[in-house]
Amino acid sequence: MLSIYSGIIILICFIVYKTIIVISERENIIVERLGKYQRTLTPGIYFLIPFIDFAAYKQEMREQVIDIPSQSVITKDNIQVEIDGLLYMKVMDPKKASYGIGNYLAASINLAQTTMRSEVGKITLGSIFSERDEVNAKIISEIDKASDPWGVKVLRYEIKDIAPSRHVVETLEKQMEAEREKRAEITRATAEKEKLINVSEGKRQSAINISEGEKQKRVNEANGRAEGIKLIADSTAQSLKLVGEAIDLPGGNEALKMRIIDQYIDQLDEVLESGDVSLFPANLASLKGILEELKGNKSTLKGGSHVDR
Repeated sequence: MLSIYSGIIILICFIVYKTIIVISERENIIVERLGKYQRTLTPGIYFLIPFIDFAAYKQEMREQVIDIPSQSVITKDNIQVEIDGLLYMKVMDPKKASYGIGNYLAASINLAQTTMRSEVGKITLGSIFSERDEVNAKIISEIDKASDPWGVKVLRYEIKDIAPSRHVVETLEKQMEAEREKRAEITRATAEKEKLINVSEGKRQSAINISEGEKQKRVNEANGRAEGIKLIADSTAQSLKLVGEAIDLPGGNEALKMRIIDQYIDQLDEVLESGDVSLFPANLASLKGILEELKGNKSTLKGGSHVDR
């Protein structure tokens, strides 16, 4: 009798266990009634009809991170690389996730791999590194469109590691070294060019400055000579004006003649007394008489001038 009561108690506990269901905040449960979808249970406590209602599927509602295994892909420039990634997704419709596909996680991994192979095959190896964000966005777009009937949403995709083969790595290192050397040569050539330009510009400017200086010097000298000539001309004009005015005065003509004779006699005296003169005219003996006669005329003129006054 005791065993019967114990069996009944165990059966009641089992029925209660199967009837009462508590759902946590991170989950949703799909309930089937007699093998047919009945409803979706959100977080809370619920009572099921024993032996009629069953919790068929439990779906994780939090964002899930799926590790995409590494795979070998060939780029547009025929370079083989190993690429893996991380896929972030979330169940948006528990019913579709339960009935739309058998295993959406495995399907998402396979879809991510095939999409990555397709997208990487369209670009070069260098573009994978420089355009990683664009590649990730394209993969997200393709997976999201394909996974929409599964009731899941792809939030983001990240390429984790890109590993070219050893041969490719060595080739890339040589290429990068050559590129660095090329840039260094260009930099040196540019610096040398700038140096030559600066030196040439300096010489040009120096030549211009010297030329400007010489030009200014010649201008100043010409201005000085012109000023001197002008002063001499003004002085001569003034002298001639005074001489002209003196000539117009009484006795001015005789005074002019006397002045000319004085200058002539003084010049002859200097010539005769100069030690540099070695040749003289044949009638040099009469030169003294000419001088005495001139001097006499000079005295006569002086006397005449005195008388006229």
